[in-house]
Amino acid sequence: MRPARSAAHPSTPTPVGLRALRARPSLIHTAPEPPPLPRPRARGKFLFFGDEKFYVRGVTYGTFRPRADGTEVPDPDVVEWDFAQMAANGINAVRTYSVPPRWLLDAAGRRGLRVMVGLPVERFIGFLADKKKAPDVEQLVREGVRACAGHPAVLCYAVGNEIPASVARWFGARRVERYLERLYRAAKDEDPDSLVTYVNYPSTEYLRLGFLDFACFNVYLESQDRLRAYLARLHSLVGDRPLVMSEVGLDSRRNGEDVQAHTLDWQVRTVFAAGCAGAFAYAWTDEWYRAGAEVEDWDFGLTRRDRLPKPALRAVREAYAEAPFAPQLYWPRVSVVVCTHNGARTIRDCCEALRRLDYPDYEVIVVNDGSSDATAAVVEEYDFRLIRTRNRGLANARNTGLLVASGEIVAYIDDDAYPDPQWLKYLAATFMSTTYAAVGGPNIAPLGDGPIADCVARAPGGPVHVLLSDREAEHIPGCNMAFRRSALAAIGGFDPQFHAAGDDVDVCWRLQERGWTIGFHPGAMVWHHRRNSVRAYWKQQIGYGRAEAMLERKWPEKYNGPGHVRWAGRMYGPGLTRLLGWRRPRIYHGVWGRAPFQSLYEPAPSLVAYLPQMPEWHLMTATLGAMAGLSVVWSPLRLALPLFIGAILPPVAQAWLSAAGACFPDAARPPLACLGRRLLTAALHLLQPIARLRGRLEEGLTPWRRHGDVRRAPLWTVTTAIWSERWASQDEWLRALERQLRAARTCVLCGDAHDGWDLEVRGGILGAARLLVGVEDHAGGKQLIRLRWWPRVPARGPMFALVVAALAVVAADAQAWLAAAALGLGALLPPLHIVQQCMAAMAAVQEAVARLRDGDG
Repeated sequence: MRPARSAAHPSTPTPVGLRALRARPSLIHTAPEPPPLPRPRARGKFLFFGDEKFYVRGVTYGTFRPRADGTEVPDPDVVEWDFAQMAANGINAVRTYSVPPRWLLDAAGRRGLRVMVGLPVERFIGFLADKKKAPDVEQLVREGVRACAGHPAVLCYAVGNEIPASVARWFGARRVERYLERLYRAAKDEDPDSLVTYVNYPSTEYLRLGFLDFACFNVYLESQDRLRAYLARLHSLVGDRPLVMSEVGLDSRRNGEDVQAHTLDWQVRTVFAAGCAGAFAYAWTDEWYRAGAEVEDWDFGLTRRDRLPKPALRAVREAYAEAPFAPQLYWPRVSVVVCTHNGARTIRDCCEALRRLDYPDYEVIVVNDGSSDATAAVVEEYDFRLIRTRNRGLANARNTGLLVASGEIVAYIDDDAYPDPQWLKYLAATFMSTTYAAVGGPNIAPLGDGPIADCVARAPGGPVHVLLSDREAEHIPGCNMAFRRSALAAIGGFDPQFHAAGDDVDVCWRLQERGWTIGFHPGAMVWHHRRNSVRAYWKQQIGYGRAEAMLERKWPEKYNGPGHVRWAGRMYGPGLTRLLGWRRPRIYHGVWGRAPFQSLYEPAPSLVAYLPQMPEWHLMTATLGAMAGLSVVWSPLRLALPLFIGAILPPVAQAWLSAAGACFPDAARPPLACLGRRLLTAALHLLQPIARLRGRLEEGLTPWRRHGDVRRAPLWTVTTAIWSERWASQDEWLRALERQLRAARTCVLCGDAHDGWDLEVRGGILGAARLLVGVEDHAGGKQLIRLRWWPRVPARGPMFALVVAALAVVAADAQAWLAAAALGLGALLPPLHIVQQCMAAMAAVQEAVARLRDGDG
């Protein structure tokens, strides 16, 4: 975001370098024609020409005084000189702010430069307020794209640049988003194979532009730490799409040329190290024309107005040459571990990509976990270390790789995934610059796996990361995670009880329990194949449900009463279900809309919005369906039928909204094909919680589950005291009690600042016990510790029992004995579970207090 510029009206000097060039005019047009390249593509977090990754190393060009033909570019000889100097300094892309003439594209192609064509629609957005007098902006976009369509030098089109924040605030975010989307579609209609973007800036970062092929931002920050942090934020906003910094730079008139060079050096290096797909340095020359006049009081150029180079040009040349990382860096040795079981179908892609990794010092260890297919034969074709074991499960296989790893960093990838060439560099660089114990990155579904895999990639239940901040993670998925070997060994590796899933969640929690942190780098990207059949997806989600149940037994305090993980962070991924009743987001504009960084604040959704997404919702739906079925023998139960229909509608609505909002590749398919994909995606949104519910129930994660064994214990308030001959703080006594309770594998929660209790021991969803501790200090450092604990019964259990019991009484009165018996049994079960769960919780507290009294704490 550049400050406003003032203008003056001098004549433009003739570039000194051009005088020398004109003396030898044959040098202007003698550059060889470059071989034709495929059209650029946005794949994952980067841009590609074919299979070759393309890092944008660009400069902005303009705006210039309009020529007689109306084009806002210099004379052809000046353009040829500029482009020759750009190519000689390692620049591969040029950004124009208006549609260039065809001859300029030809000149760029001769020098191997790609052009970001600007379509200046921001000049016309004010006409949204007066459509009668408005020019046909969509037609202007079509004409601009048509003038450049198909030219091999075109990198992309930019439909607009920095719509002013005050204008966006005036019209409203949604109207601006629709305006830009309409223009995006128009550009795609004229050149379907092209890339189309919009150049945003921090003052309107709240615009939701997920339809763009990739994201562009103009960012001017003069602090490296702030730039690093803001780039991480932008990556969180744009998700799995490439991010390009369309303007970075510094004014040399106010800061000096040496400071400009130093700043551009770290700006460019920071942009690439952050995982961006490229950058445009602002600008090529100090020559700048705006609002009908030459601008003389700003000097952002890499060259002066006479085209003589500044120190900034050398700084940018060197930074671009070393992007994304300097070659002289010392890279630690990395051990890449691939665990596979019957992965012959996909492991060749994994091995090929691992062989092509751009990293100086790494080894690949493949642990064949008892495969019965051709997996071992495929791996033997590569110069990797192959370890054969009997089938012992995923966690054991990962531990086997850890034991033989020689690297100080151990990276894990699945056999159905393959990495980006710079995967290890982004991971290792994060370890080198932070104290993280583990680092992960995004996993993105590759194109070409088929329509079902595309739908599965946009369905819930996939491997997603959970972020506490833009750079710190709470969870990283197992298909893309790396660890300091010392930290992973210190916690004993992976827990062998997890045979197919859940081990990655468990290891993240254990690292954080030790006080370590986990990082996330958006550039450390792997391609991860999704399930390519509905049956395979169903089986996968059942397995994930079982893993949830196993995790809940080991980490009950991480789960809420109904048995769902209480993530402290936010989940990221394309398959997240869109919740009903989503609270309307608010935009931070600042006072009078003057904030330079205007962000979107999204309140956390309410519990009511989450309910239809929970597996237990479907259990309740089945219960209502059974009650509606009993209406055959007792007609009053027909009242359950509208409730049953009402329970079905919210998940269906959520599924369709999620499928309708999903972004699919090849959006230009026939309407019926698009509708079919969305219907299948909606069906997967409905199937996923049902499959998870089945796996959870099979593994014991039921709403009526119990924590701890049922033993004789009072179901009333208990008060006692412990005399201590040594002094300790109240926190130490409570921590000792908490350790005793956790050692007994109970679910322990700590009270917050507004609670009248200190610890809660959850016996289950229907019963718990709460504990309060008070400490009295006595002479000689002695203490009397007073303890009181009592059972707690949430209202949900008694209320359900009373409602069902009332229905049973009414059924019996109507002599509907079958219905009365079924309802009576349903009314007896909740009180029974309440007693069991309260006794289990009270017994756990009683035993912990007894051990503390005996001095075991």
